[in-house]
Amino acid sequence: MNSIHLKRLKKNFDLRRKSYRYFITRIESKPPANLDNLMEDAEKKVWQEINCLSCANCCKVMSPTYTTADIKRISAHLGMRPKDFKEKWLYREKKNNDWMNRSQPCQFLDLTTNMCSIYEVRPADCADFPHFHRRPSTDYFYIHKQNIEYCPATMLLVEKLKASIPAQYLAANRFSAVNEISVNSNEDEAGT
Repeated sequence: MNSIHLKRLKKNFDLRRKSYRYFITRIESKPPANLDNLMEDAEKKVWQEINCLSCANCCKVMSPTYTTADIKRISAHLGMRPKDFKEKWLYREKKNNDWMNRSQPCQFLDLTTNMCSIYEVRPADCADFPHFHRRPSTDYFYIHKQNIEYCPATMLLVEKLKASIPAQYLAANRFSAVNEISVNSNEDEAGT
């Protein structure tokens, strides 16, 4: 597995941002019948190529959402009271009322090894990241749309899905919507 170059990742994302988002939106709105199987296959291939320890970008630029259970479990592991843990490390996000890290990178990330110092009791959001295994897949594409900019595994997953879904499928679905519009426009012009 190769080292991940985050600057190159960002540049590639910036170049392909619209096509990634367009592809994900198409799949969300008109998923192929076998999408969950395609996701499983793509996920297996991704983990053959990506090692999260060569990146840890999620821990450097994103924050997990801490549940009450996470806070209790982690604070007990650290020998702290939940109240003290929250005061030291977390803040309450106003929009969703979620508990988030005060700082980035994550306070539990060892920047020399990219390893988590609380890995065995890490937040559920971290343990589940990047959320590939969740089903039905279409219910979680909004998460992939958010993560693709920061997570090389998510970008690679989308690339593998793009390669596995026949172009004809995407084109047919795109053109069926376009054809409906042009047929309706022609009917309007003809007065029917």
